[in-house]
Amino acid sequence: MDKTLHDLATAVAGIEDGMTVMIGGFGGSGAPIELIHALIDRYRETGHPKNLTVVNNNAGNGHVGLAALIEAGMVSKLICSFPRSADPVVFTELYLAGKIELELVPQGTLAERIRAGGAGIPAFYTPTSYGTDLAQGKPVAEFEGRSYVQERWLKADYTLVKAHLGDRLGNLTYRMAARNFGPLMCMAAANTIVQVSRLVEPGGIDPEAVVTPGIFVQGVVEVPNPTQEEDLNRAKAVYPEVSQ
Repeated sequence: MDKTLHDLATAVAGIEDGMTVMIGGFGGSGAPIELIHALIDRYRETGHPKNLTVVNNNAGNGHVGLAALIEAGMVSKLICSFPRSADPVVFTELYLAGKIELELVPQGTLAERIRAGGAGIPAFYTPTSYGTDLAQGKPVAEFEGRSYVQERWLKADYTLVKAHLGDRLGNLTYRMAARNFGPLMCMAAANTIVQVSRLVEPGGIDPEAVVTPGIFVQGVVEVPNPTQEEDLNRAKAVYPEVSQ
């Protein structure tokens, strides 16, 4: 099945109000900037989608990418492990004003909750967060004399991911650290949309090199020269520019 999407607008057209959206990336590494900006463009044109729950490692930086999505007023809740990054001014201001909800999750637990969602495991136990505020209200059990906190899986309606190489069947490879949360998130979503730097024909990727099999991907769009979040922030960019 050819999963090629011919433009970014089409790629994000299925995301609706109130959905949970996972967004790959570790800071700017692996962040699908073009897909995020396309989603903002759709919101500016139609007023949708809004009231999104976003799952990401951090809370965005500057006024581009995830931070711009939050600044546009499209996100009602953020599930992340690191809301205090280099320049999280947008999230910080909205959170302190009570305009966005935060669910803070330890980084390893976040990754495992996403992995569990993709593997069909509703819950698991971890010692992380036991005895802290993050464990309040969660079931606790003892195993071999040690207390463990129950954590639930994380699943999403959509995942937006940046990969390096993809074929028309959705098979993916990633570039170095940009791999991060992408493979886990692809497995945990009902619909995975991926921007790739280069799109090749089936057979153009060595099967031994495939990281994410195409069975976990519903759409692939080619973005030959993807923008890097850090470059935009060094240039003090704001998305969209008219909001300056």
